[in-house]
Amino acid sequence: MTYKIPESVLVVIYTPAGLVLLIERADAPGYWQSVTGSRGTTEEPLWETARREVAEETGLCATPESLEDWKEARVYEIYPRWRYRYAPGVTQNTEHRFGLVVPAPVSITLCPREHVRQVWLPWQEAALQCFSWTNQEALRDLPRHLSVTMC
Repeated sequence: MTYKIPESVLVVIYTPAGLVLLIERADAPGYWQSVTGSRGTTEEPLWETARREVAEETGLCATPESLEDWKEARVYEIYPRWRYRYAPGVTQNTEHRFGLVVPAPVSITLCPREHVRQVWLPWQEAALQCFSWTNQEALRDLPRHLSVTMC
């Protein structure tokens, strides 16, 4: 078995008006999140992990120039239900944050074995829908990355 590398990306896809794309996990109904995914190899640059995961999970084409490296990372406990994907004894993951701004809500193509539904929500509502505290925190921090003043 090939184990996942305990280092991943979280990519917040959003509009200048503060709408955020959330996708619902296929393996956990009711678990909404932004795009996430683990590094493919320890040599894979994080921006490439982010680009690859955006393409796999949404069908969108992100370029290194369009991806915003927020230069933030959080360490969290891997949920017990998903620890089997990691080497024995691995219980923590380091998640690096990226942003991808799109001009307006766009149509995406979900990977059905990973996600089953999508929704665009104001960042405040989106933060409340996310199951992961790291995703909630990233969305609450989104106004720092917006070019418009949020009320």
